[in-house]
Amino acid sequence: MPSEFQLIQQFFQREQAEQPAEGVLLGIGDDCALLQIPAGKQLAVSVDTLVADVHFPADAEPELIAERALRTNLSDLAAMGAEPLWFTLALTLPEASEDWLRSFSRGLFKCAREYGIALVGGDTTSGPLSITIQVMGATLPQQTLRRDGANIGDFVLVTHYLGDGAAALAAIQNTQAFTDEHKAYLHERFYRPIPRLRESALIREFASSALDISDGLVADLQHICDASDLAAVIDVENLPLSPALTSLNNDAQTYQWALSGGDDYELCFTVSPEKMADIAMLIAQGKLQATVVGEMIAGNKVICEYEGQPFALPQTGYQHF
Repeated sequence: MPSEFQLIQQFFQREQAEQPAEGVLLGIGDDCALLQIPAGKQLAVSVDTLVADVHFPADAEPELIAERALRTNLSDLAAMGAEPLWFTLALTLPEASEDWLRSFSRGLFKCAREYGIALVGGDTTSGPLSITIQVMGATLPQQTLRRDGANIGDFVLVTHYLGDGAAALAAIQNTQAFTDEHKAYLHERFYRPIPRLRESALIREFASSALDISDGLVADLQHICDASDLAAVIDVENLPLSPALTSLNNDAQTYQWALSGGDDYELCFTVSPEKMADIAMLIAQGKLQATVVGEMIAGNKVICEYEGQPFALPQTGYQHF
């Protein structure tokens, strides 16, 4: 059985060494990486753990597991308006399968190359399958997106579609019937969610607050409310839904997924009325796909309304415990 250092050398260090990354003074192989932050920028850091059969099916293709793990972490950088730089990886494995690791590393580096982020260190250990990734990125201080900048009267917007993450899980678990075309679309959305880095770069000059939607729109928008000491009202009828969801002709189910299903990794952001014209121009030009779904108001919680009437929501979002 190969040792930990042999595994690192074979599947991670060798490939990264072939693609030296900017700002990496010393990468994989020593006790610490030595990194040079770009001049005049702040370092944005986030870490997440994905556990088998909690965040992904344990028997999924390792290449897809790797892509999902890195992409969902990159979404946190997008939420802050940060540009990807580096990441670290901690793998807990039930066994040191070379075939599994080969496939996993292929998906990992494919995604890393796509988004220009470099692996600079990590760890491997034995145990139930879990993946911990720490991402690092750079932001300009004046363009960092935070949760605490919203104001009364700001519009609430989301990028692309909501509800696809929860619908994808239903499709994977065969608890909901979809056409083959929609199944393929949802499978892609689950395993290869798109970190909205391009959209983040477009909105960071205009947004007053932002975050990514991982636990569901209502639960995550509540974080903006808490940080900004405000409330928000969501107009349920304006939620953007993909053709896969609208094909079900089941408003109760699709609205539930869109509001509280989680795993969408879209951006939710607020924009003042004064800057809304700039966002509207980006949308009209086809540079930004985003939808106004509500407004920030006085208070302290997220309220859902459908055509001006209260909309009951059985569950507000994903619960970690």
